Amino acid sequence: MTTNPFATPAPPSEGIKWADYLNRLLVIEPLSDEKGLKTSFGDADAVRANVYVIDGNPEDYTDTLVFPKILANQLRPKIGEKVIGRLTQGQAKPGQSAPWMLADASPDDIQAGVAWLNSRNTNQFANAAPTQQAAAPAGNPPF
Repeated sequence: MTTNPFATPAPPSEGIKWADYLNRLLVIEPLSDEKGLKTSFGDADAVRANVYVIDGNPEDYTDTLVFPKILANQLRPKIGEKVIGRLTQGQAKPGQSAPWMLADASPDDIQAGVAWLNSRNTNQFANAAPTQQAAAPAGNPPF
C-alpha cells in the first residue's frame, strides 16, 4: 500500500470574524495592498495578510484579506514587516459600526510575541526536511 503524500484542500473560509478576537494579541504580516476588490457591498480596498492570534486559543489565518478600514490603514505602510498589537474597537460614528484597530502592544505583549516567533521559527526548522546535495559526476569540475 502506498502512503498518500497529498494534503486535502482546506475548507472554504469565511474570513476573520473580528468580534471573536476583541482584545486578543495578534501578529499580522501584511503582504500586499489590494485595490478595487469586488465584494457584495461594492468595490473595496483591503490588505492581504497573514494574521496570527497568539494568545488564548492560537489560530492562523494565512493569505486573508483585511477589510476594516482603520485596521487596513494601520497595516498598509507595514507591508513586508510583522506588526503586533491588541485588537480593539474605536468609537462608532452615528449610523456606523465601531472601527476595528490595533492598540499598541505592552512590554508583556511584545515578550509574548517574541516567544511565539522564536517557537514558530524553531518548529519551522525542526519540521524542515533535510536536503541532500547531488554529487558532481565523476570527471566534471564542480563549477
